[in-house]
Amino acid sequence: MTDLLVAKGVRKVYRTAAGEVEALRGVDLTVAESEFVAVMGPSGSGKTTLLNCLSGLDDIDSGTVRLNGKVLHEMSDAERTRDRAESMGFVFQAFNLIPVLSAAENVELPLLLAGANSSEARTRAIETLGRVGLGHRVGHRPPELSGGEQQRVTIARALAGRPALVWADEPTGALDSETAAEVMDLLCELHAEGLTLILVTHDAAVGALAARLVRMRDGRITADDRLAAAARRPAAR
Repeated sequence: MTDLLVAKGVRKVYRTAAGEVEALRGVDLTVAESEFVAVMGPSGSGKTTLLNCLSGLDDIDSGTVRLNGKVLHEMSDAERTRDRAESMGFVFQAFNLIPVLSAAENVELPLLLAGANSSEARTRAIETLGRVGLGHRVGHRPPELSGGEQQRVTIARALAGRPALVWADEPTGALDSETAAEVMDLLCELHAEGLTLILVTHDAAVGALAARLVRMRDGRITADDRLAAAARRPAAR
């Protein structure tokens, strides 16, 4: 498999009036195309900081991050923003949907911002909503959707740009167990179709669905294990 993401010696320091906090301490991580990697660790271990730094959402203090051969932190802010729009998708615990827009409009908005024409954006939004099982809800606004349906809209929004990589930060954290299982079933299906997925979670059952489990503590990776195929079963309903 081809390496999609290569991070070397990534260090991130948060500076406050009280002093410095070293959130990432020389992290190395390589992710190949079509991998499903779960990142776990206690609160404050650096999981979300890792996601933010390796995706280029945050700056780093030292080290390098390459995505598809491009060094993210050598780009200008505008170049990095454009690269994220073209090559990455994001799914967060907070759905971050715009309540006055329909599901289709929420999905097509980032496509429009990335330069797609309105017809293409609408077509891809509707197609992607159908892919995640919401073809019958394209005209509904977020307040008219259940939590699981809203998270499916965010997954559709992440996928509509046909990204090389999707980042998911606690995607089931705001959902009940049954709905969380449905969302993870969907993500596992998408991974089986070739999606590269890096997922941050505190839930051991969610982490067990990945092909690879990275554990963090105190800003460092403490374990990086391949999981047995038997552990990667569809989430229980």
